[in-house]
Amino acid sequence: MQLIDTETPANGLEQTVRILEEEIVLGFLHPRERLVEDELLERFGLKRHVVRQVLVELERMGLVERKRNVGALVRAYTAKEVEDLYAVRELLECQCVRLIKFPVSETDLNNLIAIQTIHDEMVAAGNLRGAFRANMQFHKVLFGLSDNAVLVVATQDHAQRAHSIRSSSLVISDQLERARREHWLIIEALKVGDVERLVQLCSDHLKPSRDTYVSHYQLRDSQKNL
Repeated sequence: MQLIDTETPANGLEQTVRILEEEIVLGFLHPRERLVEDELLERFGLKRHVVRQVLVELERMGLVERKRNVGALVRAYTAKEVEDLYAVRELLECQCVRLIKFPVSETDLNNLIAIQTIHDEMVAAGNLRGAFRANMQFHKVLFGLSDNAVLVVATQDHAQRAHSIRSSSLVISDQLERARREHWLIIEALKVGDVERLVQLCSDHLKPSRDTYVSHYQLRDSQKNL
């Protein structure tokens, strides 16, 4: 079974954005790490104006910040910024699933099950890039069931802004396994139309990545003060 990716990059710009997005999410590129134009030119074989477009797109996605006399850096968040972002994500995502119309069609359920089956396979194989993409697709389809298209877009936008925050938890095997199990619980709640259970599951689903990032941030902060 193969995941049908409707967002396959069509050109070098999109492909480069996709690769760098994955590397930020998976922690290969760290918060505050510089993205140097000349290095990107050499690595991806792009023209300078295309590399600059890549950095603009990553900034728009909330993954990169650009500073005068420094250049582009992987976006770093304070503990307070993470808590604030995740508070907004919880509001958006819980409201999103509250607005799902029940019963959910068999077609939509089967689509989610097919995506989650692929996510299972990626997690079992230790394929972090595949697990990340399948996870994104699962949530895109789940929240896409909501009856408010504007809310769906806002939900996806804020989830994307949390990519660099999630990097500290995505490579932890027990958290990957926990997320995988929770996806199946979400599917079961959808099947029976248990809205309150679904809302609680979505709320709980956010907490590991938030808490892991905050704990790592506080640890780094305490070490600086030693």
